[in-house]
Amino acid sequence: MEITSDIVDFIESGVSILVGTASDRLMPSCCRAMGARVDVATSELIVFVPAATSAQTLNDLEHGGRVAVCFGRPTDHRSLQLKGSLRGIESAEESDRQTIHRCRLALAEAWGEIGIPPRITLRMAHWPSHRIRIAIDSMFNQTPGPGAGASLGV
Repeated sequence: MEITSDIVDFIESGVSILVGTASDRLMPSCCRAMGARVDVATSELIVFVPAATSAQTLNDLEHGGRVAVCFGRPTDHRSLQLKGSLRGIESAEESDRQTIHRCRLALAEAWGEIGIPPRITLRMAHWPSHRIRIAIDSMFNQTPGPGAGASLGV
């Protein structure tokens, strides 16, 4: 699935990111990711989830492999949902820490614009992290309004 440069820019801009999974008994679970990037060559979505808060999500992925990732910008409510299958889970490396740091700072700034003090956001768990690699098979517009729920690709 092709991910446009506009979508890549949005995903990598430091927006709010939630990773949704379900257990083998279909019990939903969610955790916050603290950064993301897109490998355009492979169309893989890479999200970084803190080790401290992602145990259930990782367990669900290892047993089911399906995932939905929601990206939202609080200042204008632009939102996207990408769905796909697990390609792999690894420990985030020191080189990933720069992406996580940049995304955390951008999220703190955005949430600061809507009244959440940056010091609160910057205290959220973020390191050590896991790198989740996802093969994207569908994308949806989730921005409130007439186009909400529309597919953004095949």
